Amino acid sequence: MRIFHIEPGHVRESADLEQLSAADLKGSGYVWIACSRPEFEAEQARVQVALQQLCGEQLVDLHVSDLINKQLPSHYDYTSQYDLLVFRRLVAGSTGTLPLNAPKAEGTPPRLSGPPILRHIDTSPVGFAVFDNVLLSVHPDDCTVRDAYADKLLQTTPAVEPRAAGARQPTSPADLMLRIVNSMVDGYLALRRELTQQLDHWQNELLSPRTRFTNWTSLLEARMALHQLDDVCEEQRSSIQDWIEAIKTWPETTGPADARERELLEVRSRDVLEHIERVVHHVRRLEQSVETAVQMHFSVQGSRTNDIMRTLTVLTAIFLPLNLMAGIFGMNFDFIPLLHQQGGFWWILGAMGLTAAALALVFWRKRYLARTNR
Repeated sequence: MRIFHIEPGHVRESADLEQLSAADLKGSGYVWIACSRPEFEAEQARVQVALQQLCGEQLVDLHVSDLINKQLPSHYDYTSQYDLLVFRRLVAGSTGTLPLNAPKAEGTPPRLSGPPILRHIDTSPVGFAVFDNVLLSVHPDDCTVRDAYADKLLQTTPAVEPRAAGARQPTSPADLMLRIVNSMVDGYLALRRELTQQLDHWQNELLSPRTRFTNWTSLLEARMALHQLDDVCEEQRSSIQDWIEAIKTWPETTGPADARERELLEVRSRDVLEHIERVVHHVRRLEQSVETAVQMHFSVQGSRTNDIMRTLTVLTAIFLPLNLMAGIFGMNFDFIPLLHQQGGFWWILGAMGLTAAALALVFWRKRYLARTNR
């Protein structure tokens, strides 16, 4: 468990949960309590006591169950005292930080088989309870997002330029929560490139005239993974949309500074939503590309089959008259024209050659023997 006391221009990490008190939150400071799911499950009584001391309110039992649940989809809920957001992130190792045979975190769904890219789409929920002056976040065991953002937070300094959004320190628990969520969405944006490269490789194999595509199982699993990613992103988008609607119902601000902070919070929320929509749009475009490539593959295969059958039909049509001639002169009759003449064989052979050439010319003029451009 990591505990941070955040004040304007200053961030310090506390060593013990019991050291926090409401006196620490005077002014504009707030506290971020970041713990893993097993830690929260084992020490939820201590966390509830700390929330009571800091905020005068504890988590509802149903929300505690949501934060402990390892299979919960992304969603948003609220009470009169705090907001609850569950957001599914990519598991550690999805961007290459862990080897493929590394042990999995507890509660992580089973990975798909097939190419390594399919193993990148496993997700795990992260829960946020946003109070007025406290942010409680519950992460999986291997949550690198928490540690990465915590290190970044400890290195922040007051922004010299107010408009430098990347240098601004989070001004509220809600702002901090949105920044962490945005870091999670960035993982999905990075995953798009790997998915695109893998699917482009399969499309080239599907449409290549010199290769025979046999990796149908992996392609089917890729389509299933894309559907899974689409569902995850839809849940994320729905939860962030509910969060944005909830911000509009908050009490009116009392001053220009508070109004400015509320506006920046809404802007950041819409930015997170726009990033999620970009992922959804890209995933759906990849799904359509895969469907189109498969349809084009079977269309090309059908066209190749038609070309082969047309060529075989033309060759059969050319050799049919020749077989007829050979069959006539192969009959067991004593009196057949040209049979007993010295040049009869060459006359018939020439006639067969002229017949074959004439038929080949006719079929070529009708484009039955035209070469297909590739």
